Amino acid sequence: MASAQLEKEMAAFQNLQKEFSKVIQSRAQLESQLKENEMVAKEFELLKPDATVYKLIGPALVKQDTSEATVNVKKRIEFISSEIKRLEGQIKDLDAKQDAKKEECMRLQQAYQQQMEA
Repeated sequence: MASAQLEKEMAAFQNLQKEFSKVIQSRAQLESQLKENEMVAKEFELLKPDATVYKLIGPALVKQDTSEATVNVKKRIEFISSEIKRLEGQIKDLDAKQDAKKEECMRLQQAYQQQMEA
């Protein structure tokens, strides 16, 4: 009885760990995208007003209005930042769930060991 329950809780704990790992990986990817977009925004600040900006669409470079490109990058930065905040909330939640599940597994493991000794 205790063995089956322990195995079930350990499997749930492992699933939480996998989900946690995926969320961490997603956040790292978003952090990288944020840094890239922040660099682009800084480069836009250095541009002269009459500079030409091109956007890569598929294999082609297409001319784009500088102000439109700047607005798009700022919106992208806002979106990525909000996604990072959302993922950080998810990370905290998953971390708390992992801790609770870990304690439950340890409690069940101790109960199982005591049962085996008896």
